[in-house]
This record gives sequence, structure tokens and C-alpha cells, in this order.
Amino acid sequence: MTLAPTLAIIGGGQLARMMAQPAIALGLPLRLLAEGEGVSAAQVIPDQMVGDYRDLDVLKKVTEGCEVVTFDHEHVPTEHLHALSAAGVAVRPGPDALVHAQDKGVMRTRLAELGVPCPRNAIVSSVADVEEFGFPCVLKTTRGGYDGKGVWVVRGVADVDEPLRVAEEAGVQVLAEELVDFRRELSAIVARSPSGQAAAYPVVHTYQENGVCKEVIAPAPDLSPELAVEGEQIALRIAGELGVVGILAVEMFETVDGRLLVNELAMRPHNTGHWTQDGAVTSQFENHLRAVMDLPLGSPAPRAKWSVMVNILGSSRPDVGRLYDGYPHAMARDPHLRVHLYGKEMRPGRKVGHVNVYGDDLDDCLERARHAADWFQGDLGNDSE
Repeated sequence: MTLAPTLAIIGGGQLARMMAQPAIALGLPLRLLAEGEGVSAAQVIPDQMVGDYRDLDVLKKVTEGCEVVTFDHEHVPTEHLHALSAAGVAVRPGPDALVHAQDKGVMRTRLAELGVPCPRNAIVSSVADVEEFGFPCVLKTTRGGYDGKGVWVVRGVADVDEPLRVAEEAGVQVLAEELVDFRRELSAIVARSPSGQAAAYPVVHTYQENGVCKEVIAPAPDLSPELAVEGEQIALRIAGELGVVGILAVEMFETVDGRLLVNELAMRPHNTGHWTQDGAVTSQFENHLRAVMDLPLGSPAPRAKWSVMVNILGSSRPDVGRLYDGYPHAMARDPHLRVHLYGKEMRPGRKVGHVNVYGDDLDDCLERARHAADWFQGDLGNDSE
């Protein structure tokens, strides 16, 4: 007897892994396409196969008997998603929406048509094009970049060759964007179902280090009520206009003159929403599952005044042992701390876990979350408290 429809997830990273727990609570069977044996999500989702997401036959095999398919990443070829849709699989988010997260050039064109505020931008193909656009600027490959990869700040002609070469080798275009004078980076996360129901989480402040998200504070401190509402409205409008199903993360700049500009889109659970696992009534992972299965969405309301998420990044120190060995200190020091590890091998700068803290005192939450993350990374030595 089938108790519930099976949901296929493409990609075996930590985002798929963190969908497993709410799926268990919902009684929702998952089937995983993993890129390798023993990857993060493959450790917790038993119904799995290993294969290449770029192979349509593999995608058809893993989705056989599944009513819905969703994603841990946005790299599945658009034409394959159309083929799955034609075969009767509900692809969520659908290919016509997902392409805006796959291709930054397509995204910029569409957001301009919608009148969504964005940095000045243009597709460039030569040094002369970049010179005409103006230095300094940011160059991005239109496809494939993430966590600072495929992104360059260029300040003169000598900096342009590498981005153009990398893009040519990858067979993608280069997008030039103005180097925004921003106060900070923000993120607005919303969930949207096929029936059009939507839920918006508070706009959060994100702190980046070497192109990788390091910390998130929810809600963003000292954000005016007007900008907080505008950020949520921008994300909700984009989700509706593009027909997004599932979680949409809209990364934004808050400029020094008090404007919001859209930087990036992600159509899946997002690092800037990990705080919701413990700090919101319904996590982004559960609401993603609810949305793609067209179930009523859960409340995005915060559980406390403040929530802080700090990523645990892989250490370059050879003497740092197993992440598991950090539990005795971290848990004894702070019984209210919540730790989420991804089952990944330690590599310098790699996201291997995160810690969440919520409460009424922001400084206290920051200190506790940072201490725990530093301890797991080996940045605090072997002190004890």
C-alpha cells in the first residue's frame, strides 16, 4: 500500500539531507539521485541511486513512479526538465521558472522587464565591452557559479582576461554588473505553492567571508520597517511573476543611500534560511516540501526576537579532528545550542555544518553561535569552560 506520493530529489548535498527530517515527520517518501556513494543526503535517504543529473535517462529512471521532482541544486539542464514535464512528472520549480536561477543573464533580462530594482548590468564578450561598461565592475559567468566561484571584481584591463577565458572554456556568457556601494547584504526567503499560496520569512542580514556565507541574523538588525516590507514584497512578486514553486531566496544589497537591489536568486532551500530550522515555526525545508507537494504552507513566524546562524567551515589546520568531537564542549557549554552537521569530509573553507541560536538578546546569541562554530573549526584551541 502506498501511504503517500514519492518525491524525487535531484542532488545529494546538505540541502537534500535537511529535507529528510521534515519528510519523515510528514510521512513523505523520498527518492534521491546522488552524485556519488555516501554523499551527504545519501547517508540519510535509503531510497537512492547514484548517477549523473546531466543524463536524461538517469533522470527518467530516478523519477519513475514519482509524482513530483525537486532539487538540491539548480544545475539540471533546462531541456531535461522540459522532457520530464512532458513525461508527466511535476517538476517543481518548473523549468520556465528555474532557468532564472540557472542563467544570470536570463534572470537580469526578466527582472528588468518586471521593473525589479537591480544593479546596472550588461552582457559582455570582450575587453572593449568591459571598458565601455566601466571600471571597477563585477564580472560573473552567467551559468555555474556559486559561493564566490565564477565571480570576479575587476578594476582594470589586466583583470578581464581570466573571466573571459573561464567563460569561453565553459561555453557560457559573461555578465558585467556595477560594483554596488552597499551597506550590507540581505536575503528575503519566501515559499510558494502551485495553488499560489505564499509565505514570507523575515528579511535577514547575511555576512559573507571570501564569497561564502558565514553568518545570518534574523531579522536584519536596524532595518527600517519600510525596507523590511519592501524586501518581502520584492521576493513575493518575483515568486509570483516567475511561477516559482517551493522556496525562493532573493539575495539583495542594501545600498548606502537606503535602496534595495536584487543580487542573486536561488530556487531551493538556501543557506540564508538555515536559521529557520530552529528559529521559525516552520522551517524552510518543511515549507519547501509542503509547497512542492501542494500542501498548505506552515507559518514562517519567528520563535524568538532574534535568531543567529553561523556556518561551520572546514579548517586548514591538520590537528583538527572529527567534527563530532566538538559536541561535548559545545553542548555542555550551551544546552540551548542547536548543531547541524552534514556528514562531509573536512576541507578548508567547505561548509560542513552550522549552528543555530535564538533568544531575546542579539549580542548573546551572536557570542554563543560564534563560539560554537569556532570550537568545531578548531579556532579556539583546546580551552575548556
